[in-house]
Amino acid sequence: VQLQACGGGLVQAGGSLRLSCAVSGSPFAIKDMGWYRQALGKQRELVATITYGSTTTYADSVKGRFTIYSDNAKNTVYLQMNSLKPGDTAVYYCNLERTYGAVYWGQGTEVTVSS
Repeated sequence: VQLQACGGGLVQAGGSLRLSCAVSGSPFAIKDMGWYRQALGKQRELVATITYGSTTTYADSVKGRFTIYSDNAKNTVYLQMNSLKPGDTAVYYCNLERTYGAVYWGQGTEVTVSS
């Protein structure tokens, strides 16, 4: 399976971006998919996840601003990011976990929020 993430860029504080993560290969036995981010000099952290049944979870820092959703027909997961803050600046990674525990990562897409 391959995960292709895109949609990052440079945006001013208060702006919006939408990240996409397309899954190709073998989109079966999916437990959940998620977005993580890693800022320079910091550890990778969870941003949001969505289960195959569309149950979502969010980091406290993004609740109310970010929305994760999926289009199962397109095997794509999105992260709509609104009211962006400079603290959201990071490389964002998508992730897929299978029901039997295998985990896959996409390449990162960089988000920079200027003040």
